[in-house]
Amino acid sequence: MNSISANLNIMIKAAEKASKVLIRDFGELEKLQVSLKGPSDFVTNSDKKVEKIIIDELSKSRKKFSILSEEIGEVKNSDKENYWIIDPIDGTTNFLHGVPHFSISIALKTKEEIVSGLIFDPIKNEMFYAEKNNGAYFNNKRIRVSKKKNLNECLFATGGKDNIVYKLNTRKSGSAALDMAYVGAGRYDGYFQKNLNIWDIAAGIIIVKEAGGKINDIDYSSSEVVKVLVGSNSIYEKMSESLINF
Repeated sequence: MNSISANLNIMIKAAEKASKVLIRDFGELEKLQVSLKGPSDFVTNSDKKVEKIIIDELSKSRKKFSILSEEIGEVKNSDKENYWIIDPIDGTTNFLHGVPHFSISIALKTKEEIVSGLIFDPIKNEMFYAEKNNGAYFNNKRIRVSKKKNLNECLFATGGKDNIVYKLNTRKSGSAALDMAYVGAGRYDGYFQKNLNIWDIAAGIIIVKEAGGKINDIDYSSSEVVKVLVGSNSIYEKMSESLINF
């Protein structure tokens, strides 16, 4: 295993512990698909349970770090320069409908910069992670963004219901975090979407950067992100120029 920091090690252990609950709940969710009540309340509880486990695990070693998480919002602790940014289930709609494509996303922001992040797909047992100046990895193997240069040969990811006009070969997977992780791993050549929150993409930002990719300017001080555009250096500008109303 490559050398990682204590902070990233804490993040990995927290994600792995929380994933056990998520896998179990996903199995139970299949039984609820035919119930009269429906699975929505169950999914909300899963979100909260996973979030609590992650926060408890992170706080054991870093009690002073502040927190920004999808369910509980912002928690300012004594250390306001270091923020854990957490999305307990990125791809909640997929989870809700029994689609096995969702992830746990955890990032660390230090002085308005994302310095480490991980995205863990518990169903496929795929973990993507990265740290500033230390590269990006998929299950302990170094990853790099795609080297393709021709738009017609590329596959892009997007999401939402925005009025973006494009002539690109695209897929909508339902998980912004995994879309960005896939760009870092070279599975997708680029990703674009509007109206995201910072917890959707925080971990993906450092993964793409450390994998050699490019990303638009983002205000990390706000929990809401207007848009995100990521891709390899060789395709980024071409992708950007092909998008209308973005």
